[in-house]
Amino acid sequence: MNVLILAAGYATRLYPLTLNKAKPLLTVGSKPIIEWLVDNLAGIPALETIYIVTNDKFSADFQAWSQAYQKRHPEFRFKVVNDGSTSDGDKLGAIGDIDFVVTHENLSETGLLIAAGDNLFTNSLADFVAYARNTEVTVAVHDVGDTEAIKKYGNVAVDAAGVITQFEEKPQKPQGTLAAIALYYYSPAVLSLLRTYLAGGNNADQPGRFVQWLYSRKPVKTFQIKDQWLDIGSKETLENADKILASYVGR
Repeated sequence: MNVLILAAGYATRLYPLTLNKAKPLLTVGSKPIIEWLVDNLAGIPALETIYIVTNDKFSADFQAWSQAYQKRHPEFRFKVVNDGSTSDGDKLGAIGDIDFVVTHENLSETGLLIAAGDNLFTNSLADFVAYARNTEVTVAVHDVGDTEAIKKYGNVAVDAAGVITQFEEKPQKPQGTLAAIALYYYSPAVLSLLRTYLAGGNNADQPGRFVQWLYSRKPVKTFQIKDQWLDIGSKETLENADKILASYVGR
């Protein structure tokens, strides 16, 4: 299984903090956001290469970070992939970037663990990976417990087997408080559908849009993340994450 970290956005809502630094490289709890994510992959068996897809503006920064991290953690292997975009105006979008890396790096024959580079988890992702390996497609979900907060995310409903029965991005009238988060496992059979999705002129940006399209065509399983999950989308959520994760440093 390979890993793909989505880090090609420009995070304009966080300007000026992200004017000269990519959001996943911002520091929370004394280390970069992306480092929390990669740390939570430690010890998971049979992970091959961790691909980081980014843009032309920040490619060198991610290269420097990954090289420094690999020196401390030689068990990991990284490859930074530059999608060639230079601004928010010519970006490929998250789904476009997934397809770009799968095609450019010939990853269509193996399973792929995909995570947004601004996702923060406080615990290992080993249980998610162990479950997902035996499925065609698995999406991580988290109960945000708030009918207002869920309006910012993809709202899902699932059946007794944990298969998605309804999915709506940023709902005005949410059905429950279960959010689909940007942590996915896609088998080769699902990766092959990315091109079909994009060829249909569908939204290439928000990664949840592909899941919304997919669940009516193929059973999409879910795995609930019950530990802390933090999504960095604003200065307020960044500051809140810094306070929360400061207590986890050194554990």
